[in-house]
Parts: sequence; structure tokens; C-alpha cells
Amino acid sequence: MPRKPASLPTPSSQRKAPPTPPTRPSKELQVFPNPAPERDYLIRFQLPEFTCLCPLTGQPDFAHFAIDMVCDQLCVELKSLKLYFWSFRDEGAFHEKVTNTVLDDIVKATAPRFVRITARWYVRGGIYTDVVAEHRKKGWKPVAAVVLPALPPASPFGSATGLSG
Repeated sequence: MPRKPASLPTPSSQRKAPPTPPTRPSKELQVFPNPAPERDYLIRFQLPEFTCLCPLTGQPDFAHFAIDMVCDQLCVELKSLKLYFWSFRDEGAFHEKVTNTVLDDIVKATAPRFVRITARWYVRGGIYTDVVAEHRKKGWKPVAAVVLPALPPASPFGSATGLSG
């Protein structure tokens, strides 16, 4: 027996947009206490959908931001970071200015031991631009990295197949 197609919702039963959006862009970076301040550990944020406007043409500029951070007493809260990055969407700014502003604002909000901002700007006029800015807390020395020997790639079949490689 053929199925009867589902009826489409009537306009009165469709979800209505709230009078005030639940979230809005914000320049406020919220923080919370570092749960392990006795230890240096890396937090890496990847923000692949950054948008602002070219200050000369008004056309959109797009970038992938990476934030590598060793917190001290405070960590940045993720939703506030998302809303902070969203706040640049309608602003005109040069790549170098935006990258350094992000660094300054994160340092001001969290006073980290270390933070590096890497902004990979997508092609504009045939040119890719990478801007890297970093901050180190005065007197902070990173612990030496542990270098482990490289292992060959694991095979799901082990050596039982007799196949090499």
C-alpha cells in the first residue's frame, strides 16, 4: 500500500524566530580557573571559519586561526571565544591588526604563560598570508620536550599475513 506523503507544517505550527537571538557576537572573553595550574599543558583551539572585512574594499576576508596556549591561572571559555571571533565579521581590519588584536585580548583576559596565534588567511589577489604573533609570560621557561622514537605504522593484520609494508 503506498504511503501517504507527510503533510508540511502550516505557518502557524512553524518555529518562530525568537525576538532576541539566543547568542550575539561579543568582544568579552570569559574565563574559568585552570583545573591544573601546577602543570604546563597545551590547549589548542582551531577556528577555521574566521571572517572579517577588507578595510579597503569591504569584501570579506577569510582565515583559519590556530591558538596554542599554555594557561597560568585562567583558561578561556569556548563559547565566549566563538562569540568573540564572530564579533569581527562586520569589521574592517588588516590581517596583521586582527591577529595582534586577538593576541592582546587573550593575554589581557587570561594572562597565560604562553600563547601563539597563527592566522592563515585564504588567498586574496593570488596571495596567501600567514600571520603569527606570540606572547611569553616574563620569567616563564617551557619544560624540555620529550622526544620519543618513531614507530613504524601499525598494521591491522600484524605480520601474520606474510605481506610486507
